[in-house]
Amino acid sequence: MKHLLSAILFLALVAGSFFAGSWFNDQQTRKASGLTPQPVTTGSDNGADTEIDMDSSLPPGTVRITPERQQMVGVRTAIVEKAAGEHIIRAVGRVAPDEKRVYRLVAGTDGWIRETYANDTGTLVKKDERLASFYSPLFRASQLAYISLLSSSPEDRFQSGGRQALAPSQLASVSLQTYIDALESLGMSEKQMKEIASTKQVTDKVFILAPATGFIIARNVSPGQRFDKGAEWYQIANLDRVWILADLFPNDAGNAKPGMNARVTLPGQNKQFHATVTKVLPQLDPGSRTLKVRLELDNPDHFLRPDMFVNVEFPVVRSPALTVQADAILESGLRKTVFVERGNGYFEPREVETGWRHGNQVEITMGLDPGERIAVSGNFLIDSESKLSLSASGMQALLVKDPVCGQEVSPRKTEKAGLKAGLRGKTYYFHSEECKQKFQKDPGRYAGKPDQAEPPPQPASAPQPMETKGYVQK
Repeated sequence: MKHLLSAILFLALVAGSFFAGSWFNDQQTRKASGLTPQPVTTGSDNGADTEIDMDSSLPPGTVRITPERQQMVGVRTAIVEKAAGEHIIRAVGRVAPDEKRVYRLVAGTDGWIRETYANDTGTLVKKDERLASFYSPLFRASQLAYISLLSSSPEDRFQSGGRQALAPSQLASVSLQTYIDALESLGMSEKQMKEIASTKQVTDKVFILAPATGFIIARNVSPGQRFDKGAEWYQIANLDRVWILADLFPNDAGNAKPGMNARVTLPGQNKQFHATVTKVLPQLDPGSRTLKVRLELDNPDHFLRPDMFVNVEFPVVRSPALTVQADAILESGLRKTVFVERGNGYFEPREVETGWRHGNQVEITMGLDPGERIAVSGNFLIDSESKLSLSASGMQALLVKDPVCGQEVSPRKTEKAGLKAGLRGKTYYFHSEECKQKFQKDPGRYAGKPDQAEPPPQPASAPQPMETKGYVQK
C-alpha cells in the first residue's frame, strides 16, 4: 500500500510538470503571436516596431516609430524656424541700345546721294564725322539768299548754335534767321553753315554728319541713290550705356523692383557687370508668357553689343517667414501634410498651407509654429504607417468638411481647440476661428451645405422586402 501511494504521487508530479510546461509554452506562443494584450502594431514583415497611438489626446493617425527603426529607415528631423529668406532669380537677357541714345538721320528733302565714305553697319564713328554727301536743288536758292544777307552787313550775325542773336526789331536779322532755319530743315548741319558763312561760297555737296559718337546700327545709302523726303539714311547708337531686357515669369517679375541691383554675366566668358533695374514693362510675351524687365548699365569699353545674350541674376531678400524643406511636405491632391514629432518617437500628421516656393525651401503660412520639430526625410514610411493606423482604428471617415472654408478637418482636433458650433441639434467643425465666426454671424448661409461634421448614424434595420414586377419577395 505504501508503495502504491508513492507511485501515485510520482505520477501526479510528472503530470503536473507536464501541464505546467505546456501552459508556459502556450503563453509564450500567444505572446509572440500578438494574442496577449500588447500595443497594437503595424509595420513590415521584418519586425513589428511601429506602434499605433492609443492615446486619445493625440490626433488621429499619430504613430510611434522606435529609435531603432528611425535609424534603419533614415528618419531625420529638423526644427521649424522663422527666418528671412534670400535666394537668386536667374533669367536670360538680351542687350539692347538705350533708346534715348539712338540717333536717326532722316532726309529733309528729295535728293541724290553723291558720295559715301568708309563706314558701314557696326562701324564706330565720332561726333561730326562725315558719313556721306548728297545734293538737292532746293539748297542753291537758300544758300544764295543766306550769303546775300550775310554780305549786306559787316557785323558777324552768325553766332554759336547757328542762331541769329540780334534784336527782333531788325528786319535783316529776322530774314537771316528764316534762311538758317530753312537750311537746317533741309538737312544742312550747323558746322557746314558756319563754313559757308566764312567762305561766302555756294556748295553743291551737303554733308551728312554723325550727331554723336556711336556705332552705325543701320545704313540705307549708296552712291547715286535717289531718296525721298523722310527716308532714313543712318541709325547711330551710343553704347556707352545700354539696356538689358530680361524675361521673367509674372510671379518672379513682382520681386524685381526699380533700383534693385543685379549681376550680368556673359555665357562662357569670365566677364560680369553690375546693372540696375529701371522698369518692369507691362507687356506680356504671348509666346513665352513672360514679362520684360529693363536694366541699365554702363558699357564704357563697348564690350556689350546689341542683341548679345547674357545671364542675369536678381538677388531677392524676403521678409522673415516660416520655411521648411520641400521634402518634408507630402502632397496628396489638395492636401499638404507634414509629420510633427511629439516626443518619445510619436509623429503627428499635420495639414499645412504653403506660400512661395524657391529651390528646396517652401513657406508655411498655416499649420506650424516656430520651434516645432518635423520629419524631413523618411516621412513616406511614417505616412504609410499613419494610414495603416487609421485603417486599423476605423478612423478613415472621421475627417469632415468645414462648412465655411471647405477644408477637411478632424472633429477630435477641432473640438479640442474649441472650433465647433451647434445648430438645430447638429454639430459643425471649423478649420480656424475666422471660419467659425463667419458661421456664427450667418449660420443660415452655411448650415445647408453637405459633408458636415457628424454624419447621421445609420441604424440597423431589418431587410425590406424586394419589390419586382408582378410579385413581392417575402
